Amino acid sequence: NSYAVFQPHMGSDAADQLELQNDLRQAISRGQISLHYQPKVDGKSGDIIGVEALLRWTHPTRGMVSPLQFIGLAERFGMIQTLGSWVITEACRQLGAWKAQGMHMRVAINLSVHQLRESGLAQRIAQSLQSHGVLPEQLLCEITESVAMEDTQATQRTFEELRDIGVFLSIDDFGTGYSSLSYLRQLPARQLKIDRSFIRDLETHEESRAVVHAVVKLAHAL
Repeated sequence: NSYAVFQPHMGSDAADQLELQNDLRQAISRGQISLHYQPKVDGKSGDIIGVEALLRWTHPTRGMVSPLQFIGLAERFGMIQTLGSWVITEACRQLGAWKAQGMHMRVAINLSVHQLRESGLAQRIAQSLQSHGVLPEQLLCEITESVAMEDTQATQRTFEELRDIGVFLSIDDFGTGYSSLSYLRQLPARQLKIDRSFIRDLETHEESRAVVHAVVKLAHAL
């Protein structure tokens, strides 16, 4: 009482995905996973006010594998917690290294919906911060709006636990999901990152400017 759609190329895709999955399981131990730090620049002063940690995989034969490809694999095959834990540890290690060089920086990392459902996430982050001598407010945890709305109870519980240990919180891709404003006001977020679809055509579309202006005013009011 159901149907399935199949095309011949799906068979070869499956074999390729299986090979990539096996390679990903070994990528961390083989030193192929790294964080690239994208600067956040103050639009008025031009100063760098922080960075966002972007997960990258350099495959020995495939070269750079897109996060769009391997993050989905990690989620499907139960590896996202391992990757997420590595990102937290590596970001804290880098913050500690910068601190030793006299540079005070804030790093943003992305949390997946799977991490939000983990028990003890806030405690693990707190331990990593402490072991590397990093202040909690130097770490900013981001989740996308769609993830925040997917499991509101888990999101709010985790956000509150992270807030309690002093970590800053941000909602990413804001404006593309279906946020309830009554729920949004309860989240202890410090930042809203407006989705790029509204930013891209600010100079040419009055509607985009109106939306961005409204979201900025809303964020300041909250």
